[in-house]
Amino acid sequence: MADPKGFLNHGREVAKSRPVDVRLKDWNEVYVPGSLLPIISKQASRCMDCGIPFCHNGCPLGNLIPEWNDYAYREDWAAASERLHATNNFPEFTGRLCPAPCESACVLGINQPAVTIKNVEVSIIDKAWDSGDVAPQVPERLSGKTVAVIGSGPAGLAAAQQLTRAGHTVAVYERADRIGGLLRYGIPEFKMEKRHINRRIEQMRAEGTRFRTGIEIGRDLKATDLKKRYDAVVIAAGATTARDLPVPGRELKGVHQAMEYLPLANKVQEGDYVTSPISAEGKHVVVIGGGDTGADCVGTAHRQGAASVTQLEIMPRPGEDRAPHQPWPTFPMLYKVTSAHEEGGERVYSVSTTHFEGDEDGNVQWLHLTEVEFIDGKLTPKPGTERKIPAQLVTLAMGFTGTDRENGVVEQFGLDLDERGNIARDADFQTNVPGVFVAGDAGRGQSLIVWAIAEGRSAARGCDRFLTGASDLPAPIRPTDRSLMV
Repeated sequence: MADPKGFLNHGREVAKSRPVDVRLKDWNEVYVPGSLLPIISKQASRCMDCGIPFCHNGCPLGNLIPEWNDYAYREDWAAASERLHATNNFPEFTGRLCPAPCESACVLGINQPAVTIKNVEVSIIDKAWDSGDVAPQVPERLSGKTVAVIGSGPAGLAAAQQLTRAGHTVAVYERADRIGGLLRYGIPEFKMEKRHINRRIEQMRAEGTRFRTGIEIGRDLKATDLKKRYDAVVIAAGATTARDLPVPGRELKGVHQAMEYLPLANKVQEGDYVTSPISAEGKHVVVIGGGDTGADCVGTAHRQGAASVTQLEIMPRPGEDRAPHQPWPTFPMLYKVTSAHEEGGERVYSVSTTHFEGDEDGNVQWLHLTEVEFIDGKLTPKPGTERKIPAQLVTLAMGFTGTDRENGVVEQFGLDLDERGNIARDADFQTNVPGVFVAGDAGRGQSLIVWAIAEGRSAARGCDRFLTGASDLPAPIRPTDRSLMV
């Protein structure tokens, strides 16, 4: 194990953020580069090497956390990288973006601050890239089988990499102009710089994975034609149907879905635009939705020079300590201050939007809301609490309701859906159509990046078994698994 007294001798330290007034002037990641390496060995030493490491169960990937904590403590970065990659294709993604349910399940967290698992993870992989320990893994022989992967988000990329390494010829189809899915166009640059995606894509190309951008299956290429071309298909198209807000004034100019707003800001960073076609500059911005996507909109609006930013959430403000019905080692709903919230703005809880008000030109100007409370288990407006706030740009960040049904993929393949509207699959992640598999949000519903990678790996195993009759690929989860985090 690491230092047997590490958790007694060292307190929890996390990555240092750059000053707010500095980072708001650019789109670089918010953390001070290199600030973790001087402290990460001590932080890794806090791992207790528990008899039962609940962090394994807290992580859908089953990451071997005590093992790579020990290597990080000893500063054996190559060995730490090997253990990290044994269960996770893209630790530089999860180390930056995952909410770390593993830390909520950390045994030390019962009565002390948990081990900084996420910081150790990202330190290991960044060091591995810098040291040249991340190399293409080209298969020794090809199977002669071909696989098409629909979607290039974390689930699609994980499935594609696993299947390529198993010896199959894999092509990834992405409807956007660049590979990465929501990693590319949904995650702001200040949360994860896109160079991390780019070098993984180059690694995958070197391994043999092929990429086809600007092709939407169902529209540009019929799903039935795709199935004829390939021996198997993995659908990893995400749950991209955004939840809408059907209230009066929704049609006003300036009211946008978050995924209409965020990708344009990323395209500015890619050099496609000088300024975003939907910009918060000089405007009073309201973000509806209190989750991570809403926080991404908040941070983006700050960097675009918004006059004010207000984030609305219909649910009550979470507590700062675990609620009794969310005991260790479950993932608790806690009040969270992200880097975007540190940068300013106001958060308002227990409110519901009633309607939007615009000017004579059809531009949104005001948002009308009311406070709500639970009565008999139902959120109910509180009389006399109606008010309006200025809103010249509104982003809807209220989550997603399922996979895209408009492009025809579900109907063209003839896929069954489950009771939640997701694509149904069996224990091997295979749909009702033989040879067609599904992974990630398209089959699970809106979830976390760590679940997406786990599902991509699991679907790859099922697909490999379908193609060859057996599979040596690891399968971290089953479709029905909920573990400690839904």
